[in-house]
Amino acid sequence: MPVAPEDWRPQGVDDLEPRAWNALRETAQSVCVTAGAGAGKTEFLAQKAAYLLQTGLCPQPKRILAISFKRDAAQNLAARVRQRCSEEQARRFQSMTFDAFTKHMLDHFRLAIPEAYRPPADYSIAFPSRQDIELFLRRHGRPDVSADRFERAVARTALPLEETVENPRARELLRAYWEEQYTMPDGALLSFPMINRLVEYMLRSNPTIKRALRLTYPFVFLDEFQDTTYAQDSLVKGAFRDSNSVLTAVGDDKQKIMGWAGAMNNAFDEFVIDFNAVRHALLRNWRSHEALVAIQHVIARQIDPDVEEVEARGELAVEGDTAAIWRFDSREQEAEQIARWIRSEVDAGRIAPHDAAILVRMRANNVEDELAPVLRENGLILRNLARNVGGIAIQDLLAEPLTEVVLSLLRLGTSARDPDAWNTTQDHLQALAGTSPDDETGQERLQREIAVFSRNLRQTMRDEPPDPAVADRLFAQTLEFTGVERLRQTYPEYRRDADFQRVRTGFQLLLRECTENAVDWISVLDRFEGKGQVPLMTIHKSKGLEFHTMIFFGLDAQTWWSLLPDHDEELKSFFVAFTRAKQRAFFAYCSERGNTIGWLEQLLLPAGVVQVDGADIMGPDP
Repeated sequence: MPVAPEDWRPQGVDDLEPRAWNALRETAQSVCVTAGAGAGKTEFLAQKAAYLLQTGLCPQPKRILAISFKRDAAQNLAARVRQRCSEEQARRFQSMTFDAFTKHMLDHFRLAIPEAYRPPADYSIAFPSRQDIELFLRRHGRPDVSADRFERAVARTALPLEETVENPRARELLRAYWEEQYTMPDGALLSFPMINRLVEYMLRSNPTIKRALRLTYPFVFLDEFQDTTYAQDSLVKGAFRDSNSVLTAVGDDKQKIMGWAGAMNNAFDEFVIDFNAVRHALLRNWRSHEALVAIQHVIARQIDPDVEEVEARGELAVEGDTAAIWRFDSREQEAEQIARWIRSEVDAGRIAPHDAAILVRMRANNVEDELAPVLRENGLILRNLARNVGGIAIQDLLAEPLTEVVLSLLRLGTSARDPDAWNTTQDHLQALAGTSPDDETGQERLQREIAVFSRNLRQTMRDEPPDPAVADRLFAQTLEFTGVERLRQTYPEYRRDADFQRVRTGFQLLLRECTENAVDWISVLDRFEGKGQVPLMTIHKSKGLEFHTMIFFGLDAQTWWSLLPDHDEELKSFFVAFTRAKQRAFFAYCSERGNTIGWLEQLLLPAGVVQVDGADIMGPDP
């Protein structure tokens, strides 16, 4: 029986802040929710989904559509809803990325696209590089057109080109590109921006499909809305504007760092106008404690002078400095002192190595060369998440579907009792096999297959110690059990052979690396995932993550040459990175590397950031 809306209580948490309650209960009108760092945007959406499903405000068989920008964000939101709702309710919550949503629509309604632009059923996904675009432009005698500008035109130009593009030269160039992509020697290639345009055209041309979409999804969630591109915005408007569907857009303008990738300039303002949305702002930070939140507010005010103050709800759990500029005289001193400081914190039991992240603006490989040997001398391993293995960055590899599927299977081989690995494996293989949760016979068969495979895997891992050759064999066995073709059919990013092989090779190479000097297969998999290692990453890659302690490495005017008060996107990137810290944030400055960033220090020091001589960061000798 549904719960009466007035009797419903949050699931899995004690309570929500008053403004979150107001935004959650707003179900008659679209809502624009701005929520800063640590405000619990994902948790808010999970609670709103539970509210709509458990009260019957979203009744059977209707569904909630949640669209995120990153696959891990979509999966995280879906997992939270599963934890808070019954299985039947959770099945009616569909969480996917923008790209997955548009591909789903294209594959289901391809025949509804007008024939002139209808792609073949066996099309492949393309991820064109800048070089690919430049070669196309040269082939067609237009080297004067920049690749970036042309890509934006493909992504933002509505179909059919014959009706939407007035300039004849521009129209011919765009038509040539579409025709060339459709007539590739190995079959049609569609990029996700092209799929976006096709789906928008299809919805515009077919009122019946649009009506069915609106009836299916009376509620739509849009996560990280500040990063919405103009093409994505036009698709959302084409699908749901002037309908009875109620939209909830969540995000934070201060965290918009995707302008270079085509993000809109004023996404929230346009959403409010387009969907007559009510604005709400969440003002609690559940990640960081009061001292860090106060510094965050000073930086936020530099971005937006009218920003409201946030209430810190994170608890201070450490003693000593929580935000400081560490001043070093030389690079050698800087590396040695940072390594010794992390070692002392680990030895004191205050942090694990993977709790202390080192952030750089760029050139993480150079910093790895500088820091890794010194950390190693102190018994620490530096994990450069930006390093490429087989053509893919480690951080990207860890988020790949292939990695998630194979790692959960390998974990089953290291332990007969790992419920998380078992449930994750079952979910993945259920999706790969297309087995319905309601199909009891299919579920039982799947469980038997997993049990037999994991038992054989455990036998191998018990009998054979970690070794690159054994790692290759285990990886091959898990891929064979999973089914390469099933993987490639289920995950569109693997349709193109080169893209799948890049991930496959990267996984194999990293797994081989992790067997070196490993005592058992558990330590191999821990090393693969970065457990017990100090993470090194660029500030842009820190978005969506959080760490107990963060060290900004190389905060000087030469390294951060574009960090200026009026450089909006660079300042937002710095702000986003700083807000990842739960307990402490330190800025390492070395005079040998460059000059100080004067304006930034003038901003930070009055806010509570202290200056510490690099020789003294270990504190006084006992």
